[in-house]
Amino acid sequence: MTKEEIEKLSFEAALSRLEETVRLLESGNVPLDDSLSLFEEGITLVKLCNSKLDSAEQKVVRLRVNTDGSAVEDPMN
Repeated sequence: MTKEEIEKLSFEAALSRLEETVRLLESGNVPLDDSLSLFEEGITLVKLCNSKLDSAEQKVVRLRVNTDGSAVEDPMN
């Protein structure tokens, strides 16, 4: 996959492709040049997944109840 194609993937699709890439590399049946390309693709996929997780984490908030019973949003830390 090209870097541009990878950047368009959803988190789930990127994670699935990363798992497939790892399986291929672990099999030992891939020629060296292809292994290097897969490794580079894997690095790009990891960066994308981390970026998407960081973005999602920033959107998550924790709800807590004040002493007066009202709900308050706190960012997750």
